[in-house]
Amino acid sequence: MVVATLGRHVDDPETVHFEAPGREGLEAELEAFLTWFNHPPEGLNGLLRAAVAHLWFITIHPMADGNGRLARTLTDLALCQDERLPRRFYALSVQIMRNKGGYCDALEQAQRGSLDITGWLRWFLSQVEAATGHGVQEVGRVLARAQFWAEVRRLPLNHRQEMALRSVLSPMSADLAVSNRRYRAITKTSRATAVRDLAGLAEMGLVIPYGEARSASYRVDLERFLPEAFKAPSDDTPSGSCP
Repeated sequence: MVVATLGRHVDDPETVHFEAPGREGLEAELEAFLTWFNHPPEGLNGLLRAAVAHLWFITIHPMADGNGRLARTLTDLALCQDERLPRRFYALSVQIMRNKGGYCDALEQAQRGSLDITGWLRWFLSQVEAATGHGVQEVGRVLARAQFWAEVRRLPLNHRQEMALRSVLSPMSADLAVSNRRYRAITKTSRATAVRDLAGLAEMGLVIPYGEARSASYRVDLERFLPEAFKAPSDDTPSGSCP
């Protein structure tokens, strides 16, 4: 199996990125991998085990299709086994697909070089860091939304205002902004009523107005409800100090 990129023109040569090992000896290679995965060397760091497992499996390339999906699944399994937690709040497989170009480059460099895979390990660990960062942000957003709705229940909103907020904060919503036009489309109300309702939400601190005149709009203020531990450090934080 050869993975290649066709040239731009008919006569251009193909660029071979990877050629998988042949059928001969595949069972022995796969058996060696599975034995190592199930019985790793004592004291091997769990993150490094996951990194080596991913590279090793994807290099063996035992399947006609789906090797990438299986490698990512094995990687997530290795991370779960290392963390020994009932839940994980990040997905490395999602991060790899988010940075697929860098992933392919890191793989190719590791597979074309010597047995020194330091570069691959560094890239992998950087993606673990990025994935956990995204996970922290997502947890923060969930907590902020929960606190937001707790605040809403304490305030005297009318049914139109609550309907609009639920629509804007729906998982199907593209953003947290709501203009007068969008508010009217959601609540089926008049322009004057929409103006009063949106102004009321702003006074209660649930939305922030921005823009002017015809482009005026409002944005749901989830940042206000984000726990301090999940907020990014301010620019005036002294270098080297904890936020």
